[in-house]
Amino acid sequence: MSRTNFDQLLQAGSHFGHLRRKWNPAMAPYIFMERNGIHIIDLNKTVAKIDEAAEALKQIAKSGRKVLFVATKKQAKDIVAEKAASVNMPYVNERWAGGTLTNFPTIRKAVKKMTNIDKLMADGTFENISKRELLQITRQRAKLEKNLGSIADLTRLPSALFVVDVCKEHIAVKEANRLGIPVFAIVDTNSDSKNIDFVIPANDDAKDSVEVILTACCQAIAEGLEERKAEKADEKAAAEQQEEAAEAKPKRARKARKQTEEAEKAEGTEEVAEKAEPAKEENKEAEAKEEAPAAE
Repeated sequence: MSRTNFDQLLQAGSHFGHLRRKWNPAMAPYIFMERNGIHIIDLNKTVAKIDEAAEALKQIAKSGRKVLFVATKKQAKDIVAEKAASVNMPYVNERWAGGTLTNFPTIRKAVKKMTNIDKLMADGTFENISKRELLQITRQRAKLEKNLGSIADLTRLPSALFVVDVCKEHIAVKEANRLGIPVFAIVDTNSDSKNIDFVIPANDDAKDSVEVILTACCQAIAEGLEERKAEKADEKAAAEQQEEAAEAKPKRARKARKQTEEAEKAEGTEEVAEKAEPAKEENKEAEAKEEAPAAE
């Protein structure tokens, strides 16, 4: 069953492309027709592409890896922040800092700097500095939070990039391509889809269009996270059963050993008793013979 449908996308305005004179030939396979000088996107292909992308995103989430969402345009930034945060994924919705991916160690240092400022503020270290210095540090902290706060938990490179508007986020796409990171993107008719691994042909300017697509994709990510959680629970239960079995095995072995020893001891007692019986009979016979002459 598809995660979206034709009518849902049609109502959201996902089929509206750009003016014909602004089109990119790479998007030709996804264009259904032209109406009043505007390209109309084939929503049947959009539905199929959403399902394909959603399944791939689900597998990434299931494996415990991260997807970095990027959307700095006004129409999409709030939606991306909400949807990405709902599935605990990092996102960039202010300004893409050049080198966020290709110079990741430096970005991590900036994030650590922000964390250190928080620690120093918490333990009262800044109480002894001047107001001017405190103001400078506070402004620096606010700037770092604005640009990097949403990726503070990203301790390693993401396994995928999800972009809204390939043209606007071309630097992010280039960095991902350079590092071999798969790119998922909502691609409009004016964009180049050649460097995108998972193309979702749709209107990337309408808020409703972006929201419908992101909802479907984030729902798939949530499913992947739930499956991962269930698998971990099963693995934990299996490990506990193995531990219990391992603990029970020595107990069973000791019990079996004890039973064997008791059985051997019982057999030994029976053998001694059997050997003692003939000797006892012989003693009786000897005593009888000795008593017979005495009687005579």
